[in-house]
Amino acid sequence: MIQLNDRKKIIAQYIKEVGIVANHEISLFLKEKGEDISRITLIRDLNELLESGVIRQIGKGRNIKYEHSSKHPLLSTFDVEGYLEHEDRGRTHLPIQFNHNTIEKLDSILSEKEILSLSKKNDSYKERITELSPTLLKKEFERITIELSWKSSQIEGNTYSLIDTEILIKEHREATGHSKEEAVMILNHKKALDYIFSNKDKFKTISLREVENVHRLLVDGLGVSTGIRMRAVGITGSHYRPLDNSHQLTEVLEKTIKTINNSSDPWSKALIALIMIAYIQPFEDGNKRTSRIIANACLIAYDACPLSLRSINETEYKKAITVFYEVQNATYIKKLFLEQFDFAIKNYFL
Repeated sequence: MIQLNDRKKIIAQYIKEVGIVANHEISLFLKEKGEDISRITLIRDLNELLESGVIRQIGKGRNIKYEHSSKHPLLSTFDVEGYLEHEDRGRTHLPIQFNHNTIEKLDSILSEKEILSLSKKNDSYKERITELSPTLLKKEFERITIELSWKSSQIEGNTYSLIDTEILIKEHREATGHSKEEAVMILNHKKALDYIFSNKDKFKTISLREVENVHRLLVDGLGVSTGIRMRAVGITGSHYRPLDNSHQLTEVLEKTIKTINNSSDPWSKALIALIMIAYIQPFEDGNKRTSRIIANACLIAYDACPLSLRSINETEYKKAITVFYEVQNATYIKKLFLEQFDFAIKNYFL
């Protein structure tokens, strides 16, 4: 038999490794370890761990679950390069399925200290934009639109340069040596951003309809079906396999939208949108584009400085997304997000 102190340590370690777990999952785990204890004994152990601050409780009633207090379940230290370096070392070759528990883990993805820091930085942005003339303010928003349209398209393999993108958006002249689809992709970003800037109050409370509207604008004229997809999709370079049932896709996207709306600050809303819309892959194509633009919509709606993503390395962004797809670790994508907000604060509306 496992001694009480040892059993509690094992329970705490199990919760720490797995993330968010329910009573019955802990009970099954202990049985596998040869410890078949009563429900009353398990509850007593869990209450002692709660009182000592080792774990914390999530939910109420029959929906009670537990997580470890020492770290956020999505933000442990992780060796991104080591994990991705070799296909035959550290990565499974079996399909990795969508994790329904992920949405429950998104709470407090930004710490109170980080939110306070972001808010202080944003105060300087809000002060600066009040001092700019309407003409200069319009030019700065146009600059962010051009640079975000360029970078977001580049992440998707678009070969337009930043200068060519500026000419395309300002003068409606397509660059020679590039496909029509590349020009359409960039111009679609502008349409989506124009829509958000003109209707920013609609994004204070995100809705499924508005997420679909943004996606529709982003894929217009590119031969992509709109609305929640009806068939499976694969992810290039990853063993992750998203859900393939349209009803489940709608359900998890709506749960994500609810989580976004329940978040108390624009940066948490934006980061959750950036991560989860890409992870859910609700559409036939254009999911990561939609995640990046909806993330900006969350910021714009609450007068937070939007992100151009101009300085982000597209390879590093793809690494961060892949790691989240496969091992549910958001540390790197969060780091990139915070870096891009710092970049925006320091480079626009000066």
